[in-house]
Amino acid sequence: DDNRDRLSFPIVNIVLIGLNILVFVAFQQLATNDNFTLTYSAVPAEIASGEDKVTEDRERVIQTPQGRVRVQVPGLQKTPIHVYLTIFTAMFMHGSLAHIAGNMWFLWIFGDNIEDDLGRLRYTIFYLLCGVLATLAHVFVSLSGDSALTPSLGASGAISGVLGAYLVLHAHRRVTVIILRFGTMDVPGFVAVGIWFLFQLVEGLGLLGGGGGGVAYMAHIGGFIAGAALILPFMLGRPRKDPPSTTGMDDER
Repeated sequence: DDNRDRLSFPIVNIVLIGLNILVFVAFQQLATNDNFTLTYSAVPAEIASGEDKVTEDRERVIQTPQGRVRVQVPGLQKTPIHVYLTIFTAMFMHGSLAHIAGNMWFLWIFGDNIEDDLGRLRYTIFYLLCGVLATLAHVFVSLSGDSALTPSLGASGAISGVLGAYLVLHAHRRVTVIILRFGTMDVPGFVAVGIWFLFQLVEGLGLLGGGGGGVAYMAHIGGFIAGAALILPFMLGRPRKDPPSTTGMDDER
């Protein structure tokens, strides 16, 4: 996106990206260390009850493009910290290389602007709070069936909060998007972020037969709504910047 008016170096945003990569590489061992991942992920039934749960490995039937298949699901591990703290630990873990790459790309593009708006301390609190509220939204809709004991992880909820804040504060900032087969195009922020949120809403509510597939869409929706609702209270006492002029943008990028 257009960052010509950014006044501060996004140190917190870079630290957040660095921490996510560190956990994924050093502790999750590129998503191969199931023991660590299952120990520190957030489990809806644990968050709702406040009690740690240990389960046996089990079989589960999932729907794939090739049809229904049975898979082995590892059991939940004993959590050495209070289960409520897994809301934070899960926020820095990811399920695959594609998962972390996509999340960190979005955080890199949109997080620096919100850090510049809020300042470093407020941005840190804002990011973590959005992540917590996103997880609670996911827990609220995941208290029955297999979902209650299915671990969730990822920075998506917190980053969704950043996107919600971006939509409120930078609706008309120009964002370069990649359109397959057509190259790139500059669109207003409300178009880039709005299309993303619409996709989350459609998938999360299953309006087109989706909703699921291992993606916690309600965490995305909850985080986005939290970010959009909280950003103006967090901005109290902070100056609002006018969006950068589009004149000569192509020459200065």
